[in-house]
Amino acid sequence: MNSTVDPRRKEKVVRYKPPSTQGQSGAPNEDLMPDYMNILGMIFSMCGLMMKLKWCAWFALYCSCISFASSRVSDDAKQVLSSFMLSVSAVVMSYLQNPSPMTPPWGTST
Repeated sequence: MNSTVDPRRKEKVVRYKPPSTQGQSGAPNEDLMPDYMNILGMIFSMCGLMMKLKWCAWFALYCSCISFASSRVSDDAKQVLSSFMLSVSAVVMSYLQNPSPMTPPWGTST
């Protein structure tokens, strides 16, 4: 058996070409969900801290986890981490101020 025979067919090889983008800002395949979730997480963290709403703090933690999970390696890690830490601190502070269990806004009967 001849060991110099290459079984690969060079005419069938198709090299990978990354999809073309239309620049930095107007790229059609750019995913903005991590950025939106990061902003929502910060907004709900502030609402949870300022208004002492536990459900806002938990929703902020949820949004920041989605933002962290969806972020790319090239994204700014400091911003994602600060949003995550802000939401964790909102949850902790809301339970330190009022340790009673959370009641949903639609579950209160007054």
